[in-house]
Amino acid sequence: MTTSLSPLLTLLFFSLAQGLNPKCDKPDRGSTLQVLHVHSPCSPFRPSTPLSWEESVLQMESKDQWRLQYLSSLVAKKSVVPIASGRSILQSPTYIVRAKIGTPAQTMLMAVDTSNDAAWIPCTGCVGCSSTVFDSTSSTTFITLGCDAAQCKQVPNPTCGGSVCNFNMTYGGSTIAAKLSQDTMTLATDAIPGYAFGCIQTATGSSVPPQGLLGLGRGPMSLLSQTQSLYMSTFSYCLPSYKALNFSGSLRLGPVGQPKTIKYTQLLSSPRRPSLYYVNMIGIMVGSRVVNIPPSALAFNSATGAGTIFDSGTVYTRLVQPAYIALRDAFRARLGNATITSLGGFDTCYTVSVKVPTITFMFTGMNVTLPLDNFLIHSSSGSTTCLAMAAAPDNVNSVLNVIANWQQQNHRVLYDVPNSRLGVARERCS
Repeated sequence: MTTSLSPLLTLLFFSLAQGLNPKCDKPDRGSTLQVLHVHSPCSPFRPSTPLSWEESVLQMESKDQWRLQYLSSLVAKKSVVPIASGRSILQSPTYIVRAKIGTPAQTMLMAVDTSNDAAWIPCTGCVGCSSTVFDSTSSTTFITLGCDAAQCKQVPNPTCGGSVCNFNMTYGGSTIAAKLSQDTMTLATDAIPGYAFGCIQTATGSSVPPQGLLGLGRGPMSLLSQTQSLYMSTFSYCLPSYKALNFSGSLRLGPVGQPKTIKYTQLLSSPRRPSLYYVNMIGIMVGSRVVNIPPSALAFNSATGAGTIFDSGTVYTRLVQPAYIALRDAFRARLGNATITSLGGFDTCYTVSVKVPTITFMFTGMNVTLPLDNFLIHSSSGSTTCLAMAAAPDNVNSVLNVIANWQQQNHRVLYDVPNSRLGVARERCS
């Protein structure tokens, strides 16, 4: 196994310098969009200087700490997420898609986030936004929505400024202020007229995705809710491995073309956070043995928001402390006499060649056995290997187990909301 970020990024930059085509111009077709990792050579958000393997792992793990804190705040319904002073944490989701906004269309690389609903886009004149913004004045189909619009009751913290509905919200360590707007959004070849979104006027902090966010949650302002007649509240994605040269996967919207052979588990709902995609995790196996996890650590509780979710924005799977400790200890027991070390938030690393057991997530009606690439990080520039999972951060009262995108890579994950089910099937995404 050779998951290594620094040598890979070095190769990518060398390839670009040599003029090789990393398929950046691959067209979106039908209702399927190309999904890019933010470090893709096709992404303007990739690091300008390649990081060492250790730096890359530590940076992504650090971002996840704040992602988990953000998700926990959603369950707790807190309006403000505390963030350590003096630290700039980019907590943005990891994957982006091309979306076209307005008439004539302007292309934005928007982050996809399954744990958020409303879309928001930086607009002309935005204070604190990146240099790439949507010029609403150039679009002949752009309008702002007033306080009497139904959508004004569906956005967080709405206020009325003259005839325009404004709203503000927190996202990770950032805050945004936006005016509620509508315009045509084109995804792949599908034009969606009158799509409601937040036109960002002010942004603070470093967590706001530079060119906006496309919410794939279950709430009334999400893509699913605004396109029910077109996509029937169904979508799937295949997230590419970090090792893939072009870091390219796909987002497939609607029931057409979805896999026929796929295992499902039931989707659950919590009134504390109805947008999140809860599933019922019933156990974890290391090798052929079920780990002895306290049932309360996995139990779904609709009243408190406790349970397990699938999330596209968290990189490494996080489990509440009792569940993670049980998994970690069972995994370590299979490593023989290997010396266990730590790297940042990862507490199970080793430097010898050992036979590694499989890890299987068990859900109601579905087991997902992970390939080694989905639960180990191995440095090709050295000999260190780490278990790519961790406990929920100590600094939050987390009740969520989060199945994150490292564990989802090279799987087709299907969200079938009308039938209240989530499916997972192995698929080479790149």
